Amino acid sequence: MTDITHLEEQIAHLTRTVEELSDIVARQETELALATRRLAILMEREATRELDGGGTVPMADQRPPHW
Repeated sequence: MTDITHLEEQIAHLTRTVEELSDIVARQETELALATRRLAILMEREATRELDGGGTVPMADQRPPHW
């Protein structure tokens, strides 16, 4: 096998790998955007539930009274 043939094979392999990784990154971007939207919806629902239940603004960083 000549050096040029070996280099061409390496380039073909690397090109295929880059294309596969690009597809993976694009899919993950879509999945992350969906997960982010779902999380925002859940956080909004929980905040609404807390407001409806207690009448105060939810303070997630406050310790419970028994601490």
